[in-house]
Amino acid sequence: MDIKPMKILILEDDVNACNDFINCINSRDDITLIGITDSDIEALKYIRLRHPEGIILDIELNKSVSGNTDSLEFLNELKKLNLNYNPIIIVTTHINSERTYEILHRNGVDIILYKNHPKYSCNHVLNKFIALRNTSSLNSVASLQENIIETEDKLSELIYHELDLIGITPKLKGREYAHDAILYLIQNNKSNINVIQHLTKIYKKSGNTITNGIQNAIIHAWRISSIDDLSMHYIAKVNYETGVPTPMEFIYYYVEKIKKLI
Repeated sequence: MDIKPMKILILEDDVNACNDFINCINSRDDITLIGITDSDIEALKYIRLRHPEGIILDIELNKSVSGNTDSLEFLNELKKLNLNYNPIIIVTTHINSERTYEILHRNGVDIILYKNHPKYSCNHVLNKFIALRNTSSLNSVASLQENIIETEDKLSELIYHELDLIGITPKLKGREYAHDAILYLIQNNKSNINVIQHLTKIYKKSGNTITNGIQNAIIHAWRISSIDDLSMHYIAKVNYETGVPTPMEFIYYYVEKIKKLI
């Protein structure tokens, strides 16, 4: 799959520096320039409309005619946008101050590049963006995997808590079948696979064994739990002839209930 060029916004008040970046970007196919301005106010507009992946930020905007001269104010306003992603921010500066650098890093700056350094160049700055972009992609995959695991753990806790409330205890084998069925349907709401068939593959048991296990757990709960507890925590209608829900009625009730809770 082709990777799209990285979208960069430049906030810089030095015309020569701006022209240098434009020339460098025009010579590359991995970077595209979505905007260049000397105004932090205009930069925020670009960010809201164009969503750059990276921002080149000069912290000294003394020549700006329509914005703040201090880029720290820009960083504060950037946070207030509440973006659903974190753009990579590289500061370029003539200032060589550990205190300033510490403040910038605390405010979300990824890299600070000293303009008077012998290795400093426009391409050096752009190469840093590409390197950080690749690292961020790897971290995003790892973060996504962690989020999936964390979400599943929270769902499991919620399902088990609901089962506890009506007296389906860990001693009942049907509890695990019911839990896994509810979890599967929440996570795979568009799946065409029958949930009982799914459980037969997981547990290597027959469909009747799994269905009976869930039904026995339900009967146990309705036998030992108080009417008040059941009417409070299970508000779906129950067949008056049997007095208990069927396994599928039970499972789908909790699928919908927990979807509303998360």
